[in-house]
Amino acid sequence: MERRDAMNVPQIYIESTVFNFVFNTDSPEMTRDAVTLFELIGQGKFAAYTSQYVRDELEAAPEPKRSNMLALIDKYNIITLSKSPDAARLANIYIAEGAVPVNSREDAHHIATTAVKGLDYIVSYNFKHIVRSKTITMTGAINQRESYKPIKILSPTEVINYDKD
Repeated sequence: MERRDAMNVPQIYIESTVFNFVFNTDSPEMTRDAVTLFELIGQGKFAAYTSQYVRDELEAAPEPKRSNMLALIDKYNIITLSKSPDAARLANIYIAEGAVPVNSREDAHHIATTAVKGLDYIVSYNFKHIVRSKTITMTGAINQRESYKPIKILSPTEVINYDKD
């Protein structure tokens, strides 16, 4: 898959919860920020990626939500990254060392894919297993030890405000 380095914009991995919140009516502020994130992607302010792990999760959603979420990938030209042995190995390390719970293997794969592909941010609304201090600290240390560049783990709100004072 070709990366968009020439665009000189932050490269972000969109985790499945962000797609979900575009269509969530229970949290208007989170929905607003998720929609804004996709609009900024459409304006070229971010180079957006997701993975086959995310597509698999979205495919499991009921209709019409499934089709609506998957349509965002095409509408915003989000590149889908393949599953990789390197990301699986790194995800296993996260789990073995307690950075991500064993029952949250997909979450570990999302973070690992972001690190292995050298993206700048993983964007998620998963505050239970991804966007939390323990996960951020431990995966950062593991990534450094395993020779991957540091990645930022952020919510859509943090990402859409990344260049504001």
